[in-house]
Amino acid sequence: MGRASKGRATAAATPVVIMVRPQLGENIGMAARAMLNCGLSRLRLVAPRDGWPNERAVRAASGADVVLEQAELFDTVAEAVADLEHVVATTARNRELTQRIVTARQAAGEVRGWIGEGLAVGLMFGPERTGLENDDLVHADTVLSIPLNPQFSSLNVAQAVLLVAYEWAASGDTTPAERLAAHATRPANKEEMQNLFEHLERALDQSGFLRHKDMRPGMVLNLRALLQRARMTEQEARTFHGVIKFLSKGKHEE
Repeated sequence: MGRASKGRATAAATPVVIMVRPQLGENIGMAARAMLNCGLSRLRLVAPRDGWPNERAVRAASGADVVLEQAELFDTVAEAVADLEHVVATTARNRELTQRIVTARQAAGEVRGWIGEGLAVGLMFGPERTGLENDDLVHADTVLSIPLNPQFSSLNVAQAVLLVAYEWAASGDTTPAERLAAHATRPANKEEMQNLFEHLERALDQSGFLRHKDMRPGMVLNLRALLQRARMTEQEARTFHGVIKFLSKGKHEE
């Protein structure tokens, strides 16, 4: 693994993840896996305790080898962040420094904005046991704090990487908040739903369910609203037609 060039890095479309003095190869590997899940692949390691490369990291990465193969190795935080315009440091503790603190979600939006301006950005994570120290945090212009249970806010470093990386990915994601997994069918259109309503209404009239004339309009409207909320697929509407037809016969016919 080579060191990054001393010159200014070319700004990329994603932030760099910087792991400072990571202690376990397994955590480096799991962090790499989390990064690649969320579209990040640029990893910098500062003085990993067990050296680099690390076979345990490779095993824990579960196929995210590209992240580990391209990882850059540094002796100090100052060297690792020298070519970056913005550094966001993660911490769960108040280190008695006066610094701007944001949530992971806020940081993700800001990082995306900085990168959109062509700036190089780093996300810095501390060692498993102690987290980042003051000497590390002074290299950051923004501190990211994850609001967790105040009685138990300790995260494994790979978990922290996943959480922050996910917020980064989500900040640029255009996936609809809700969708229908319709597989081989499609949502029923309004004509198909109208036919279903009318079929059900005829069956309920024939069965005597809608015999009370004063209550009938409201009951029909409520039933139609209920079926509309179901957002049936075309296949489900056809199945429901079959159910109504079967029940209308009053008995099973072979």
